[in-house]
Amino acid sequence: MVANIRSGASPGGALRYNKEKLDKDEAEVLFWQKMLEPFDKYGRMDVDACMDSFRPYLEANRRTTSTVFHASLNPSPEDRLTDEQLREIAQEYMQKMGYGDQPYIVFKHKDIDREHLHVVSLRVDEQGRKLPHDFEARRSMEILRDLECKYGLQPSVKGQELTDREGLRKVNYPEGNVKQQISSVVRSCLRNYKCSSYGEFRTLLERFNVSVEERTGTIGGRNYAGIIYGALTDDGYGIGTPIKSSRIGKDVGYKALQKYYEKSKEKLRENGALDQLRQTVKGAMSPHNTRDEFRQLLKADNIDAIFRINPAGRIYGVTFIDHNSGIVANGLVLGKEFSANVFNELYPAPKQAQQVAEQHVEQKHEVQNHAANPISGIVDTVLDLADTRAYEEQQRQMQQRRKKRRHRS
Repeated sequence: MVANIRSGASPGGALRYNKEKLDKDEAEVLFWQKMLEPFDKYGRMDVDACMDSFRPYLEANRRTTSTVFHASLNPSPEDRLTDEQLREIAQEYMQKMGYGDQPYIVFKHKDIDREHLHVVSLRVDEQGRKLPHDFEARRSMEILRDLECKYGLQPSVKGQELTDREGLRKVNYPEGNVKQQISSVVRSCLRNYKCSSYGEFRTLLERFNVSVEERTGTIGGRNYAGIIYGALTDDGYGIGTPIKSSRIGKDVGYKALQKYYEKSKEKLRENGALDQLRQTVKGAMSPHNTRDEFRQLLKADNIDAIFRINPAGRIYGVTFIDHNSGIVANGLVLGKEFSANVFNELYPAPKQAQQVAEQHVEQKHEVQNHAANPISGIVDTVLDLADTRAYEEQQRQMQQRRKKRRHRS
């Protein structure tokens, strides 16, 4: 079993997301605790009623900004569980995580091959104090292992959970052995994900603190095409010395990546390959959500949504990374209804942010162009050195020709 835990400022977005699933008959309310009846008189889920149950806790909140606890619990497709077993698992999980006395509501989703649960609760108690959340991810994994043993569930294996995949841990530069860390991440991404373009592959690697530069050109009259990898900080800045792909291996070089992109394209063209990702993204799109709430809803389904935003706050690109199916796709790959323009209309930048951005647009644009890839300066230095050496070689050859002419004369 795999769990994905997310936070948020308000439970409204998570509740509306699950309501939309209910309205499409893709989910059902499994049970709720310490909450008012979550249905209206017509039997439909009432988001306002749910918010009324959460409101006293939110009003008592002292200074916690991320008040929402939104978790998805994902059994293996091979596990066949009754609703009663799912209720027991959810209750035991919440109790051991320290949320057993909190108000929460549990939804069973059935929109994909495997049934899974979504739990929406709060991180603050009745006195407005934040509940302990130290080592939350580690505690969650330990609890899941206990539940797997107790209920005879299929254990999560490498490839199921992002943090458990071999090599798929963020590069940590201070730990040292950076070349090994980078090669492990790159090779694991190539095994576990399908990227049909260089841009998608770059976006994926950046999630694991790895940069990639594709370089082509001519040196000394000869064409070259190469790949340079580097380490990034958690803030996206380059650190350390870039590494040529040849120092890692041919399997991560330019030619290998071109074959990988083509193979990925073929797989993604297969019938139904993108249907589940489209359906999940479509279900999270709502004019009632903010950009952050949209991303958080997808994150609960183990999908990253990466918006590319210009200095004025306008969305000009979007990429989705589905860690469940190993698909990395730009919005237009999914269809026109997932294009950047659609998301920009759905989630426009706040007017205040637009005004502030417009005042500094030229300055910010210059900074962003310089920092679009944080190691570009280092890479450019390496390439400039290569060009200098090529120039020096050319001058040396010309000098030798002159000497030969003088000798002949």
